[in-house]
Amino acid sequence: MATTHFDVDVTTRGLGYNKPQKMGNALWLPMFAMAVMAFPIAWVLAVVRADTVATAASEGDFADAAQLGHLVAAFGFIGFLAIFAAISFTIARILGRFRRGGGEVQEATGSRVKTLKMPVTAKIFMAFMIMGMMLIGLMVVLHFVAASNASTWALEDTERWARVLEGFRRMGVALYLFGITFGLGTIIHVLQFQTIRIRELPDTT
Repeated sequence: MATTHFDVDVTTRGLGYNKPQKMGNALWLPMFAMAVMAFPIAWVLAVVRADTVATAASEGDFADAAQLGHLVAAFGFIGFLAIFAAISFTIARILGRFRRGGGEVQEATGSRVKTLKMPVTAKIFMAFMIMGMMLIGLMVVLHFVAASNASTWALEDTERWARVLEGFRRMGVALYLFGITFGLGTIIHVLQFQTIRIRELPDTT
C-alpha cells in the first residue's frame, strides 16, 4: 500500500496542528483539573447525604436528602464530563503530535510534505464527543434545577426526576465512550499512514 491510497494534502512545509488539536493542547489540563475538584466534592456531599438519610428516617422528612441526592449526581457527572473531555482532548493532542512531527520529518528530508486529511473516524469522534458533552452538561443543569426545587416538590416528583435524568446521563456516557473508541481508531489509521510515508521517503528525497 502507498500513501496514494490516503486522502492527503501535499505542501512544501508541514501544516502543524489543526484547530481541534490546538484546542486539545489548551484544554486537556483544565478539564483534568476540573475532574480532580468535582469528584471529591461529590464524595463529600454523598457522605453528608448518608447522614441526612439516617436522620430523615427517624423524622420522616426526606426533602434535604432528595436535594443532596441531586447535588451528588450533578457534581459526580461534572467530574465524568470533565475526565471524558480530558481523555478526548488528550487523543486530539496525540493526533496533533503525529501531524506536526510527521510534517517536520518529511520537511527535513527535503521532500514534499504529505499530511493526512481528517479521517471520517476523527469526524465521528468529534461528533460523539460533542453530543456526549452536551447531553451530560444538560443533565447536570437539570440536576441543579431539581435540587433547588426539592423543598417545594413532592418527594415522588423529585425521585422521578432523578430516575429520568439518570437514564439520559448514562446515554451521554455511552456517547462519550463511543467517541473515544473512534478517536483511538483514528490513532491507528494515522500510525498506518505515517509508517507507509516513512518507508516512501528514501525514494522521494
